Amino acid sequence: MEPDLSATITHHPHPFHLHQHSSHVSRSNNHTPMSSARSTHGNSHDDVAASTALEAEQVNSEQDGAHARHPPQQEDVESQKTNGRLPRYSVESDPFGLSAGYKTADELEKIKANISRKRDGPSSLSHVDGSNSSSPAPSVRRGKSSLLPSFGRKAVQYRRLQGFYNRQNETIERMLKSVDEHVAEAKHEAGEDQIKFKIAVWGSFAANVVLAALQVYGAVSSSSLSLFTTMADAIFDPLSNVTLIFANRAVRRVDPARFPSGKARLETVGNITFCFLMTAVSLILIAFSARELVDREGENGVNRFHLPSVIAVSVAFTTKLVLFLYTWALKDRYSQILILWQDHRNDLLINGFGILTSVGGSKLIWWIDPAGAIIISVIISFAWLRTAFTEFLLLVGVVASVETQQLITYVCCTHSPAIRQIDTVRVYHSGPRLIAEVDVVMDPDDSLRSTHDVAEDLQFKLESLPDVERAYVHVDYETEHKPEHFYKKDL
Repeated sequence: MEPDLSATITHHPHPFHLHQHSSHVSRSNNHTPMSSARSTHGNSHDDVAASTALEAEQVNSEQDGAHARHPPQQEDVESQKTNGRLPRYSVESDPFGLSAGYKTADELEKIKANISRKRDGPSSLSHVDGSNSSSPAPSVRRGKSSLLPSFGRKAVQYRRLQGFYNRQNETIERMLKSVDEHVAEAKHEAGEDQIKFKIAVWGSFAANVVLAALQVYGAVSSSSLSLFTTMADAIFDPLSNVTLIFANRAVRRVDPARFPSGKARLETVGNITFCFLMTAVSLILIAFSARELVDREGENGVNRFHLPSVIAVSVAFTTKLVLFLYTWALKDRYSQILILWQDHRNDLLINGFGILTSVGGSKLIWWIDPAGAIIISVIISFAWLRTAFTEFLLLVGVVASVETQQLITYVCCTHSPAIRQIDTVRVYHSGPRLIAEVDVVMDPDDSLRSTHDVAEDLQFKLESLPDVERAYVHVDYETEHKPEHFYKKDL
């Protein structure tokens, strides 16, 4: 199962752009960039061996030409859509015919109409053997959807199909974009030129700083343990950004002789330390709350009600609600804003519950306040431990997302006609960034210079993709061999 890495501190948006998108320029451009055609070099392995590697489509060598698969001047795929359909791609620019599988909104409506006809038409009321008993489609017969009425099953089936085709459309668009377009899209998604994005990120950061001060005042003036818990969560929100700033400064000041692979993983180590620090604060608050419950056992009074502290925390709650609504309008356009929206949603729950338990301890009975502080601290501890776990996955080297693996595989397949097969593609995390290892198969009769130039160009292309720190391209001449690497399971 693919791990969910959205909880990492590194992926949270912040107002300081600390990562630079670099582009590499090959020292040699004398090979053919890419073509739908694949040169048919003579190789005895082609006739006698059955390979499990991904093989490129082979056509006549006369069709091999200098067709640029990823021209820099190509515009964004999104801007090229007309009436919801992708632009017409040539065989050279779309060698595997991916654009043919793109489903427009009209085609999805036709699919919906076909589903309705299949469910309501006479053919659905009888089997092939002539029986008159109706039977739902296999896709909706199983599961909870079988308990729904007929129109409900049709709606569920259509939503499933629509979700499948929407994901397929996104995959096709992602594949057909050039590497330069992916870099430009990453910069666009980072919000470098989007005023609404800047308002969301900078507004959230400034609000967190101001609200942290308000929460400190509210907690200290009221001595409410529930408000102390919300205060700790509010303080550590802007401090996480400060941690990222110092970690990235240390990453940039690297001695290549001492750290040949850089210090990017220092950022992940800092995030893990930060998570455990926040968890420790929550555990301390749990201990204080438990101690108050024990010391005041048997009392029936209430705590002192302090109106200014409640107003201060209520202002923080209202501000978070405004930011929640603002980011909700942008969360579907930017993935980082989606993370920010989730943070505001969680803060709303914590602050709202903290206000209720604090006021409840002042108006109903005293033990509601420390009990609420324990509950909030447990929730915060769980959230930060979950974040620490995802950071550990990044540090250990968890596999990259399926979408990233698909993109890198497609870039390798369409890089050059000299690449005959793709043997292996491995993409995994090394801290916040990615390491890509690909094994490609080329003709054994090609010269060392041409083979090197193709592999080096592919390496530079992969390393220019967003979040890819290092790419290793291994060249082989066949796939009928044992894996070059084995896993060392012993210390």
